[in-house]
Amino acid sequence: MTSMDQIHRIRDLYYGQDKSLTEIASIEKLDWRTVRKYVDMEDFNESPSRPDEEEHSSKLDPFKPLIDKWLIEDKKAPRKQRHTAKRVHRRLKDEAEGYDCSYRLVATYVAEKKKELRLKKQEGYLPLEHHPGEAQADFGYADFYENGKLHHEAKYLVLSFPYSNGGYLQLNYGENMECLLEGLVAMFEYIGGVPTEIWFDNTRTIVTEIIKGGGREVTDRFQRFCEHYRFKPVFMNPESGWEKGNVENKVGYLRRNELVPVPRFEQLTVKNKELLIACDKDMEREHYDDEDDRFISELFQEDKAALLPLPSVPFDTSLYTTAKTDKYGKFTLDAGKHRYSASPAFCEEAVRLHITSSEVIVMDSDLHEVVRHRRLYGDDHESMDWIPYLRHIARKPRSLKNSGIYDMMPENMRIYMDGCESKDRGRVLKVLAELTERSGFESALTTVNKAIEHQATDPDSLMSLYRRTYMDVPPLPSIEASEAIPKMKLIMFPSDLMALDAVLVKRGASNG
Repeated sequence: MTSMDQIHRIRDLYYGQDKSLTEIASIEKLDWRTVRKYVDMEDFNESPSRPDEEEHSSKLDPFKPLIDKWLIEDKKAPRKQRHTAKRVHRRLKDEAEGYDCSYRLVATYVAEKKKELRLKKQEGYLPLEHHPGEAQADFGYADFYENGKLHHEAKYLVLSFPYSNGGYLQLNYGENMECLLEGLVAMFEYIGGVPTEIWFDNTRTIVTEIIKGGGREVTDRFQRFCEHYRFKPVFMNPESGWEKGNVENKVGYLRRNELVPVPRFEQLTVKNKELLIACDKDMEREHYDDEDDRFISELFQEDKAALLPLPSVPFDTSLYTTAKTDKYGKFTLDAGKHRYSASPAFCEEAVRLHITSSEVIVMDSDLHEVVRHRRLYGDDHESMDWIPYLRHIARKPRSLKNSGIYDMMPENMRIYMDGCESKDRGRVLKVLAELTERSGFESALTTVNKAIEHQATDPDSLMSLYRRTYMDVPPLPSIEASEAIPKMKLIMFPSDLMALDAVLVKRGASNG
């Protein structure tokens, strides 16, 4: 149907710009008869519709259910093997008794029906069938406390099996490739096999490009992971979460049943093992849609029987990469969002990195570990390990103030170092490195603050204050005078020490 905007353009081109009917038809891509109709039109009043006007029946009505059936079945067929309007018209002529409709009538209905099916695909026109051994994967988000630290809206990976409605989850700090691969491997190893195929979203963690025609370009690491475990990755159509509705439902179910109340634990790896066992126990219930009222655990045995065997060689899920440090020996990851320290020995150099879901390990060119960081997520912007810096400057303490290390130190630590004797600075820095290694940089800084308070600038006093603060060494109680304690006798020595020397010599001789 021609819109009023297009009708306006047609009339403006003719009456305002003196274009011919043929020129206008070419510009607007319309038949010239349509152009003539609107050029000559004089009545633009809108005819009022009657509310009681009955819908006209169509000659095509008896055949619409058959057309609908063919178009719905097309959703399973390859794109190039789906019905066109011409093919529908031809099949109706060949297969439908009494069919006597024009192609235009069929084409109009097929176009409208295809549009309707695209818009309403989430309403479940096509029930998907799943076979034993097939799985779906997706991330959800939830809070948890690890060792007292809140991880707000952290991630958890769910692997569900639509055939049995079984499923497992693993808590993660984020949604990067390391979290995905580590979680999948943990679940593969727990169930003793690998799904034949796994359905995924088009997450940027995996998919680098959606190719016209339905193909996917995936990252090299993910492709190697799939080849290693021999499963087939299946990707959903964009904005088509309904296609993997089983895992979408499982994400919510497991959050409500396994992550409520908010989990609190000491170590993530231990908690994840407990969650796998809890998911096994959850399968001891009836399947919601099984005609024989079988338990999920029973159906899951059929899933397990169809799994691929685990490979003989484990897959290294870590990321190995490099990073360039700045003048302070620091580098950034995650597009500059998170910053880590390496060592002052590696200022403005490339360092090798070994990255897991929980750690960032800095290595030298010989792959020897330099420093190890807890991997940062969310709003944690920087991880600083002071031990390499303090040890480095302890070897040449006179250069402290001219080094970048001095500028990075907290103000109180700079004040303390300024008050130390030059000869003591190297030993003080070694003590600070030792304290940092024992219980963290904050404990060393607290000890420094106490040393400033007591005006103690030597390394022995620094260590003594640390022990008193962090090693439960109580201060010695004061001794009150009592009658049981003998009084000290004051002895006055003569000013002439020669007499004292004579006495000492004599006593030494008599004792000898």
